[in-house]
Amino acid sequence: MSFRRNLLKNCCDSRADSSGMTLWEMKNLYFFQLMSIKTRIFEKIHTGNLVYNTCWEDPRCDRELLDLDEKSRVVMLTSAGCNALDYLLDRPASVDCVDMNPRQNALLDLKLALFSGSDHETLFRFFGDGQHQKPREVFQEIARPFLPDFSKNYWEKHISAFDGMGFRQSFYYFGSSGTVAFWLKKFLAADPETDRSIRKMFEAEDLQRQRMNYYRVEPKLLGRFVAWLLNRHFVQSMLGVPRSQQEMARQSFTDGMTGYFRHCFRKVFVEQTLSDNYFWKLYFFGKYDAACCPNYLKKEHFKNLQKNVARVQTHTATMSNFLKKRPGKYTHFVLLDHQDWLAANDRPALDEEWDLIFKNSAPGAKVLFRSAAFDRSFLPSFVQQKVKFDDEKVKNGHRTDRVGTYASVHFGLVSNT
Repeated sequence: MSFRRNLLKNCCDSRADSSGMTLWEMKNLYFFQLMSIKTRIFEKIHTGNLVYNTCWEDPRCDRELLDLDEKSRVVMLTSAGCNALDYLLDRPASVDCVDMNPRQNALLDLKLALFSGSDHETLFRFFGDGQHQKPREVFQEIARPFLPDFSKNYWEKHISAFDGMGFRQSFYYFGSSGTVAFWLKKFLAADPETDRSIRKMFEAEDLQRQRMNYYRVEPKLLGRFVAWLLNRHFVQSMLGVPRSQQEMARQSFTDGMTGYFRHCFRKVFVEQTLSDNYFWKLYFFGKYDAACCPNYLKKEHFKNLQKNVARVQTHTATMSNFLKKRPGKYTHFVLLDHQDWLAANDRPALDEEWDLIFKNSAPGAKVLFRSAAFDRSFLPSFVQQKVKFDDEKVKNGHRTDRVGTYASVHFGLVSNT
């Protein structure tokens, strides 16, 4: 008997203790119990593991919208910290990275420590190749002195993720999202024809050849097994996608999550070239290369970033708690996609966060976030009135976004009136 049928049976068996509930009431009880379990699964994965081993938002689009300068004071969600370092190229006065999951902050702390104490070659071996011959020695001798206590203790236990040994030979196949990427890669590579087509797709010299090879891959990439896998709540939770976002995606297409992913994949693999798409190349091949990698890993940027990494600070907190403890006049708020979760699960917390953003906004402050919804109707009405959203400015950047996994991007200016 399946888990769901067992749960429904237990609800029905409890009828004697439920004051004569009707079948409709029992089914509703079953539904809410199931949703509660799914929420707990996501929260357990999201707060007990390193979820994101790389950022899954395109900073090229972000920086065009944000227009950072030396007066900018940025508050953003940490994720894997790649984009905070990308923003640092514009030399903002400060970048405060906030995350409830201290493991995400530990990842950024390790990158900052390698900038502070090592050289470009060492940094690239860790986060370009995803492995290093002597990761523990580098950690102990170079990175450890620069790390705060939690990050120090975390990497003491997990630095072996960079040793290149064992079944998963890249750091980028660790963490919950990396684990899903690893097994999906293994599944696709098991078919030699699909594996060849993937390689040809990334090597294609023009968009026509790239499309041709993608359409050879798509039946396997969105076949019955992968479609079933991507529709599992547990798998989506490992990718960092909460139930609320899953539901938004499913409701947008007649074939649910399969349709959503088909839409996303075609936007990336059919409509734009992959020559500089380091996001997808990473998960297909487990590493970056010097010609196709995030800006923070490029040799020409190393010295500049090294001089300015002290401007980046990590904070383990909710966005609201950070703004309560460190009030100020911030110029930019980068909220990634967590608005979806708040809107579906904690409306009072959503209201509180926006209220605190407005109280801590410098004149003309800018707000940027992404969503699995195709519009922003889920936002509180007072936010719609207080933020002047610029959909036209977003349109071109969203079209050329190299990640392509979000239904919408929202950017606006806070009105101080």
